Amino acid sequence: MLRCETVRMPVLEPNPQNGQKKLLIVLGAMLLITVVIAVIASVASP
Repeated sequence: MLRCETVRMPVLEPNPQNGQKKLLIVLGAMLLITVVIAVIASVASP
């Protein structure tokens, strides 16, 4: 019988390591740029 065990890992750790911190900064910057573009597009639309 095959059993799949999943270990629950926190999505965001309280004290992320250096690599995770860089990744979070990059993902946050991408999200921020997307929001800024969406706001500019909604303001510029007639």
